Amino acid sequence: MAQWLLFVATILVLLGGVWGMTAFRPGGRNIGTLSCMILAFICQMGVLGIRGELRGKCPLGDYGEILAFLAWALVLFYLVVGPVYRVSLLGFFTAPVVAVFQLVALVPGVMDSDPVAVTKVDPWGEAHAAFSVLSYGAFALAAIAGLMFLVLNKKLKAQQLGSALFRRLPPVRSLLDSVVRLTSIGAGILTIGIISAFLMDRDNALGSHLVAAIATWLAYLGVVFMYFWRGITPRRLSSSVIIVFILSLLVFAFV
Repeated sequence: MAQWLLFVATILVLLGGVWGMTAFRPGGRNIGTLSCMILAFICQMGVLGIRGELRGKCPLGDYGEILAFLAWALVLFYLVVGPVYRVSLLGFFTAPVVAVFQLVALVPGVMDSDPVAVTKVDPWGEAHAAFSVLSYGAFALAAIAGLMFLVLNKKLKAQQLGSALFRRLPPVRSLLDSVVRLTSIGAGILTIGIISAFLMDRDNALGSHLVAAIATWLAYLGVVFMYFWRGITPRRLSSSVIIVFILSLLVFAFV
């Protein structure tokens, strides 16, 4: 049942992305994209609910569940941030990323078909895992908004002001606000995850995942600090957010 819901959610986000590219006006909201994303979000909630019941804890026990949780977090932050800044095209850029995460999670063997329910749950450990992955939803969407900013910046420099893509892109200010807001939110959520890690039951040594989380946290704090206190350019901010996100994913893949 969970796999079917995840498949339906994938179809919905792809439909939302296609709709977002073809059926909205510059700067306006696309009801079709928003509706598809809301329906996909409901399906994702069903997937996580079913997997959570099977495991008896937060569904982050295998790579399939982690990808499904990350896809859910991405859609969550899109629904929260996109309408606030009227960033309609964000749905078009977000949809392929969410679809890829969910399609990989649907590959046989990636998500455990018969997970074993746990008998003892450490609430701080659960909080660490949940908040850490949730923060990556914000970081991923910040990277997507940063990519949109770089595309728009390139169009402006090349004076390609009449292209269809340029007319559909949201204002520069909206994109920059989205990058800053999402990066700050992600860093705040990851802070909670790291604090929870120090409160959970563990030995005295720092685990590799915790070290990676701290390194990611410091990197994003450095980017935010450089933007607010040193005044780095929006282009460098966007590039930094994208690079840090890609590097952090690579680090977590090997720890």
